[in-house]
Formats: sequence, C-alpha cells, structure tokens
Amino acid sequence: MPTPTKGPRLGGGPAHERLMLAGLATSLFEHKRITTTHAKAKRLRPLAERLITFAKRGDLAARRRVMRVIRDKGVVHVLFTEIAPTMAERPGGYTRIVKIGPRKGDAAPLAVIELITDPVEFKTRRTPAEAAEAQAEAAAKRKAASAPRRGSRRGPRTAGAASDEAPSAKVPETPAESAATESEDVTVVEGAGEAPAAVETTDTGEVDATEDVKDAE
Repeated sequence: MPTPTKGPRLGGGPAHERLMLAGLATSLFEHKRITTTHAKAKRLRPLAERLITFAKRGDLAARRRVMRVIRDKGVVHVLFTEIAPTMAERPGGYTRIVKIGPRKGDAAPLAVIELITDPVEFKTRRTPAEAAEAQAEAAAKRKAASAPRRGSRRGPRTAGAASDEAPSAKVPETPAESAATESEDVTVVEGAGEAPAAVETTDTGEVDATEDVKDAE
C-alpha cells in the first residue's frame, strides 16, 4: 500500500483527491490564476510544477504523461505551446501562492495560486580579479573617508612632533636694500678726533666752512 501524502486529505478518498487536483491544475493552466483554499493551493503547487517540467521537454512521451492528469487536449496544447516556452529559462518555482484572508461563511483561509511569468534575472559571478579590484576600491574609499579633512580641529600636539607648517624661506635683499639697512643700524661719525672747522661769514651773507688741515710734515 502506498504511503499517504502528508497534509490534510482532500475529498473522501485518494481517487477523489486526484480528480480534485487534476481539475484545479486544468483551471490553473487555462486561466493562469485561480482562487482556492490555502490547503488545496499547497497540494496543487508540486503537481502543477511537475506538469510544467514535463511540458518543457516537449516530446511525445512528456505529452502523454501530462494527458494522464489533464484530460482536456486544448489545455494541454496551451501548456506545451504557450506556458512552457515562457518557463524555459526558469529552473524552478513556476507558481506563486498569496494569502488573501478568510472566506465568508466557514472562515476557511483563502489563497491565490498563479503562474509566474516575470522574466528571470540571473546574478553573474565575478572573477577573482574583479573581486580583488572591488575590494581594493572599497579599502581606498574607507581610507579616504577616515583621513582627517583640511581645516578640521586637531588635538594638542605632542612634544617632539614635527610642525605641519614649513619654515618660511627668507627672501634675499637687493644691494640697495642691504646698504640702507646697514646705514640705519650703524651711525658713522665723520671727523671724529679732528679740530672743529672754522666758520667765516662773507659780505654776501654766505657761510664758508673751512677745515684746518694739518700738515703731514
């Protein structure tokens, strides 16, 4: 005797349950979306996905295998010609179950089961060189973010720390500027130790200054 499936029994017996699931699968492939109880949707999901897997093969044996469950030839044709090509790139997970709340009357939890027709987005793996380059860029960004910005406050400098500011270079002076500086700093007294010069007044009112010159002899 085969092992019974896990979960609640649908219908009065195994044959009734298979017929109920076959009818639900037929309606799902025909309308692409049906509303039923959550328990029936969970039992229908693996059966519907297995039938889609057979339809993706597309050979005669797969078609006969599907027709053992779905007796409507029109629905089988739609499954093989319309639904299966849209699932060709999808490796699995062809259906989606969404809960919609309790049903009025007996408060049974309802759910919507539908076929997923969205395009598949595959994640490409990076090569080791690309991964190393991405890690290097991330490390450089972290280092730039942690570096102190210009004009930010810094703590007190420790003893012996080198000054951040470079010493100002002394601009060389021109000869004229150097001579003017020396004349301001040093006062030269001419004629120190010599006799004072005699001052004579002429008739014209001009003043003549004559110096007494000592003979070298």
